[in-house]
Amino acid sequence: MNVILLDEGQSFIPFGDKRAEHMLKVLHLKRGDCFKAGIRNSCFLSCKVEKIDEKGITFSSEKKEDGSHLFPLTMILAQVRPICMRRMLRELASMGLSRLVLTASDLGEKSYAQSGLYTEGLWREIVDDGVMQSGFTGVMEVSFASSVSDAVSSCKGDNLLLFDNIAGSRSVFDGDLAPGSAVIAIGPERGWSDRERRIFLDSGFSPVLLGRRILRTETAAVAASAAVLGKMKLI
Repeated sequence: MNVILLDEGQSFIPFGDKRAEHMLKVLHLKRGDCFKAGIRNSCFLSCKVEKIDEKGITFSSEKKEDGSHLFPLTMILAQVRPICMRRMLRELASMGLSRLVLTASDLGEKSYAQSGLYTEGLWREIVDDGVMQSGFTGVMEVSFASSVSDAVSSCKGDNLLLFDNIAGSRSVFDGDLAPGSAVIAIGPERGWSDRERRIFLDSGFSPVLLGRRILRTETAAVAASAAVLGKMKLI
């Protein structure tokens, strides 16, 4: 954790919370020590440990500069195995995407959406982990779509890119991207169906490639995000 993410007005973290464990076992904080924190989607905080007792850690804080910057990048991502999605949620949140739309797909396993990762809200903690890794306070928005059509209709951007080894004929690194915002689409383990490709193409998405190799969804999601942010000169 490169920043401890907090809620507005929070001044106590109980034992049993992984943030408290990190503060004691990794940062080795004790009474009087200072640490860096931040309010979700708001400013950084300069914090000082005031008390450590059997219940947890009490601290004071002083507001600093805003740390909530997120990149104008939205990803439409097909549902994949929850164990893979856990890694992607963390990595994409740490990269500073502004929005992630998780969608069902024709060739994806429908039961993935019923995982405890979503039904029990576990994904929120994983996103927070990614944000704390990033050292910023902006939290990626995560929304859910029942179909590619619903996902596409909910997204707008100056650059619309479909990463697909079937329809793509040019590299994402060829040519320029418009300034502003971008929406990128990454398919499931078995790829998009022809029907879904047509939905993307009819909605103005340009099919592009990351390269000739077929990548795992979790690799493609991170690589595509970095490629687009780089092409837009945002990183």
